[in-house]
Amino acid sequence: MRQMRTEPFSQSIKFEARVTKKIPLNFLLYLPVDYCASNGKRWPLILFLHGAGERGANLKLVAKHGPPKLVAHGNQFPFVIVSPQCPSGRTWNDEALLALLKKIISTHRIDATRVYLTGLSMGGYGAWSLAVNFPEYFAAAAPVCGGGNGIDVLLAEGARKRALQSLPIWAFHGANDTVVPVSESRRMLTALKLAGCRRAKLTVYPKTGHDSYTRTYNNPRLYEWLLKQRRR
Repeated sequence: MRQMRTEPFSQSIKFEARVTKKIPLNFLLYLPVDYCASNGKRWPLILFLHGAGERGANLKLVAKHGPPKLVAHGNQFPFVIVSPQCPSGRTWNDEALLALLKKIISTHRIDATRVYLTGLSMGGYGAWSLAVNFPEYFAAAAPVCGGGNGIDVLLAEGARKRALQSLPIWAFHGANDTVVPVSESRRMLTALKLAGCRRAKLTVYPKTGHDSYTRTYNNPRLYEWLLKQRRR
């Protein structure tokens, strides 16, 4: 990550708020600083899913944590970053997220072999769900303080199972999390290993509670690791 001058989010030209009639999700879109100048280049993409506290109709809430927060505070990334907002009273929906993802890929210069997935808390659950049920879309996933349905991992078959087995997953959790217990992440890692997924790992922060996301998203190693992954 490179640092740049901090700008108020409402005046940041690095994000664009978009609303589409066909897809019922508002979202923030970050384009790398060289995106317009490099006409022939296709860029890696991060799909970021926020937590339950950022739901609603105020897009500024989406930049409270994670990569959108870092961009709002002046950081630059070598990714296109798509950060949708979940409507109030709802949780993440796989089909709506995939529809948004496909639209961004079709309307922007995206390297479809380098699409990455991450999310925190409720967004960590959303990231696990997408990674397990639609692994063929992603080159890597990084769920943070979330959890999922291990039975979906164990019952995966055919092409989905093969895609899941080859999907790099790096999960993160705080050992003292009282909102989403660390056992949620550990259960998913156990299911993945039983299903033959050999590229999954879990980092547990020994003295951290629910806020394992600040440390995770502030770590340049996460983004370096993502950039090394490619879906074949």
